[in-house]
Amino acid sequence: MDNQIYDMLVIGGGINGTGIARDAAGRGLSVVLCEKNDLASGTSSKSSKLIHGGLRYLEYGEFRLVREALIEREVLLRAAPHLVRSLRIVLPHHKGLRPKWMLRLGLFIYDHLGG
Repeated sequence: MDNQIYDMLVIGGGINGTGIARDAAGRGLSVVLCEKNDLASGTSSKSSKLIHGGLRYLEYGEFRLVREALIEREVLLRAAPHLVRSLRIVLPHHKGLRPKWMLRLGLFIYDHLGG
């Protein structure tokens, strides 16, 4: 590294470190990101890589959290369409689980919280 003075040093190149570094650079700060291995080679490389909107938090009435998660998901879809894409899923149902009407209502609310 040269003798340049930077605004921010981020230690760790996982999902949080790279996200913080990107956000800071996008705000005009000069940033140095330090990672001992390759970017996203630790825990981030072992994740499911799913970016969800917090559907499970609806059950606990965490509407604000779900809304924030859905907004952030949309930010990622717009900012990195080459890395993030929508994925259709199928929710299996069994009589011993929640009633179908509850699942449908939850998905309806989820869709509307997303805007």
